[in-house]
Amino acid sequence: MTDLYPDLHNWLSQQPHGLRTFRTFQQKLEILSRDGPEQRGVCRLLSGLVGNYVETFDEEPLPVAVADRAYGRLLDLVASLDLKGNPDRRLADINRVASCDLLN
Repeated sequence: MTDLYPDLHNWLSQQPHGLRTFRTFQQKLEILSRDGPEQRGVCRLLSGLVGNYVETFDEEPLPVAVADRAYGRLLDLVASLDLKGNPDRRLADINRVASCDLLN
């Protein structure tokens, strides 16, 4: 199994809060999904979450406060994932990602 949390969380925690980070995050999720098929669901949901955020501000000015808040939410969300947890925990993680909104 690809160990999503440490590598992805460590990388994300060292990045600036701009849209480029979110786009690169999506690319990393694609690789992780391909390399760890058992994590495909959570990777796809995370990618969709980030994609919605990027689409909202694509070609628009991104207020610093909004970028900081979205980045913090994403970082906290990734930190909360337990991909080695039992099926109930993993389902709870998937549901939490599916209900997350980086803007509100």
